Amino acid sequence: GDLDVSVIDELPPGRKPIHTAHRTDAHRSAVFGFLKQEIDKGRQVYMVYPLIEESEALDLKHLMDGYESISRAFPKPTYQISMVHGRMRPADKDYEMQRFLQKETQIMVATTVIEVGVNVPNASVMVIENAERFGLSQLHQLRGRVGRGADQSYCILMTGSKLSNESKKRIEVMCSTSDGFVIAEEDLKLRGP
Repeated sequence: GDLDVSVIDELPPGRKPIHTAHRTDAHRSAVFGFLKQEIDKGRQVYMVYPLIEESEALDLKHLMDGYESISRAFPKPTYQISMVHGRMRPADKDYEMQRFLQKETQIMVATTVIEVGVNVPNASVMVIENAERFGLSQLHQLRGRVGRGADQSYCILMTGSKLSNESKKRIEVMCSTSDGFVIAEEDLKLRGP
């Protein structure tokens, strides 16, 4: 009980708060249009998926399918795309991460393996597919991959149009605050201790 507690409740100097928005699949073409604008400004984009491959049990967007549709929407040679997921060999993952870091690719299609320890200050947009499938702390961690440079950054939470009440609440919390303490409190309320 006699320990000092340090509370870090502000961003490092020079960083702007990240704009977070919720979009449904119906707005996908508008979201892709926005991504193109950001890439044209020289920025980079993360697209995160909950699964690597199709699952019979879960009707979710998956990385392989996403990679194909993104490749169609962002054709080579204008756009280059990296892909990273947990089944890749570490050397291949590192190679793709390095390409993204060195701005050789503009789009990083990934699973949550990029949740921690990735620092690409030029990446300004984080798109999370099936955002309703992720917990609050995971969404907050993923959002923290952008907003590391001086540019305005964005986090776009993509979902289907039908959401459970709890999913709606989680998305609302993410869009209304970037305060980790508030998010942790809400998480505790939603899931219980």
